[in-house]
Amino acid sequence: MTNPFIFDFSNLKGDFLGGLTAGVVALPLALAFGAQTALGPMAGLYGAIAIAIVAALFGGTKTQVSGPTAPMTVVSSAVIANAMVETGAETVTDAIPLILATFFLAGLIEMIFGVIKLGKYIKYIPYPVVSGFMSGIGVIIVITQLFPMLGYDPQEDTQLVESRMIHAEEQILEGIIREEEQRGILKGVMDGSVIAATDAAFSKVTDTEIRSEAKRQAKRQASGTVGTIKNFLRPFQTNGINWLNFLLAIGTIIVIYGFKRITTAVPSSLVALVIFTLVAFFFIAPGVIPVIGEVEKGLPPFYFGFFSEFTNASYLMRILEFAFTLAALGAIDSLLTSVVADNLTKTKHDPDRELIGQGIGNMAAAFIGGLPGAGATMRTVINVNSGGKTRISGMVAGFFLLAVLLGLSGIVQYIPNGVLAGILITVGIGIIDYKGFRHLLAIPKGDAVVMLLVLVLTVFVGLLEAVAFGMVLAAMLFMKKSADMVAAGSSTGSFKEFSQDKPWEDEGDLVQRVGDRVYIKHMNGPLFFGFVSSFQAIIQNLPNVEVIIIRMGRVPYVDQSGLYALEDAILDLQSRGIAVAFVGMKPQIYSMMERINLIPDLVDSEYSFKTFKKCRTWLSKHLEEGGLEKVSGQQQDGPVRTGDNIDEV
Repeated sequence: MTNPFIFDFSNLKGDFLGGLTAGVVALPLALAFGAQTALGPMAGLYGAIAIAIVAALFGGTKTQVSGPTAPMTVVSSAVIANAMVETGAETVTDAIPLILATFFLAGLIEMIFGVIKLGKYIKYIPYPVVSGFMSGIGVIIVITQLFPMLGYDPQEDTQLVESRMIHAEEQILEGIIREEEQRGILKGVMDGSVIAATDAAFSKVTDTEIRSEAKRQAKRQASGTVGTIKNFLRPFQTNGINWLNFLLAIGTIIVIYGFKRITTAVPSSLVALVIFTLVAFFFIAPGVIPVIGEVEKGLPPFYFGFFSEFTNASYLMRILEFAFTLAALGAIDSLLTSVVADNLTKTKHDPDRELIGQGIGNMAAAFIGGLPGAGATMRTVINVNSGGKTRISGMVAGFFLLAVLLGLSGIVQYIPNGVLAGILITVGIGIIDYKGFRHLLAIPKGDAVVMLLVLVLTVFVGLLEAVAFGMVLAAMLFMKKSADMVAAGSSTGSFKEFSQDKPWEDEGDLVQRVGDRVYIKHMNGPLFFGFVSSFQAIIQNLPNVEVIIIRMGRVPYVDQSGLYALEDAILDLQSRGIAVAFVGMKPQIYSMMERINLIPDLVDSEYSFKTFKKCRTWLSKHLEEGGLEKVSGQQQDGPVRTGDNIDEV
């Protein structure tokens, strides 16, 4: 890795303008992403500052602008919700150590991805998986912002809260029992005194505490994709719609899409944020619509105590699960953006260094309570189009946000939640892969199925499960296609049949001399486990001939299953008195056959020919003279030639 502290100042003006413009675009998005989580809008801003500066400094894409992104925010929301459930925390502040431990570990894992050079493998993720995943993220964002757009707060829904009261009591009682277990009060069997102590502790719980827990449960019940869909009619049934909030959200969406038609010099999301915040501040009475509310002023707080969470065995597996999901998603998100940046700048990014930079950036964000993030495509494109060419531009974007934090953080509290919901809805709509949907009927059915299944699993099951299932299904479909192609291209037939059908250009002159005594097997493509059954079926159906020639010049790879299938086929053929010879075998494949003793134990190296011309000379001589005993597995005297067999044609 080159020294990250050596900067290129040759494009300072362009880098400053590019970074400044990208920072302006990042401001409303960072606040909106933060507001989507229980950590609040400032967590989005903290994350945007730390990741933009640190990832630009250490990363491997010169023009990348990083920060919280839609996919990372969706997973972060799940991390926060899980941490609160795992710890039984009454507020998000109580669960902060577990949340930040997960974010920090995600950054560490992502950095390790770069250190062990996994970056180059991201390109093997199939497009249908990426398409379905990104579209699923877009759908999640749109659905989960419906309640904030309507101004509906599940915690203010009296009926919903009342339905959770009994469950809240159970939750509080379970918390008391867990606490007593930790203190050693419960010793196996609960006798009368223990039960009395538990009842006494529960009797001290007030109705206010029970109602607070019921409100938290109501919020969880109506959150997320499934919760929103299940409870979607509640705002209409309970008069829970805040129409002014709804109008602000709709106005925000209209301005974001409409202002782009006037000019793109100023980010339309920022214009909408400023306009409707001013409208709400001057024309709507306080308390009528939900707003961000009071936020931290000045520099962000620093957290170091979360390291103790790594020693808690009961939480460790959940931390690892979510951290790995965030790390994998951050890697994919960042490197896809790096590819976009390469196409715009005609440069080449360093994928492993980029993962190291993103990982360090996410670890830094955890120390100040910021959301994790990744390379942001829209911000990176804007940076490049505005003149950014070096890593200085990404750092400028981060320092601009830091300046905003120090100077304008007091104004942030007046931003309406409806405005942030409108911004996020446009973000969600924007990342849906409409191109993929337009071509759904034109692309192969297997790819269409993968894309749709990944989308559905992303929305209703989980992000990691969706990507894992999509990768496995896409790999299986690819292997089937490859096996079908190899089977179609690996034809067999007699010389006479080949002379009338589709012989290779060097085979036709021996037809009249050998008739149907020889079969040629043309191999096209890799001989791997997906093709083994077809290969074995072909061999078993061969008629009785004297020689089978397996042409392997177009076989780039043979795996273990393929090697064993060849071995079984040769044993079967030789038991039937059929001689086997190879033509055009690649050196790597020949070496593997030697290592498992397929050559020379079953087929002598003398009968692995460099070219078909040499094989034809051997055929002409031995078919006429009857000298096939050795090649068919029987021993005969005479020298064994080596050398020709392993040279490539």
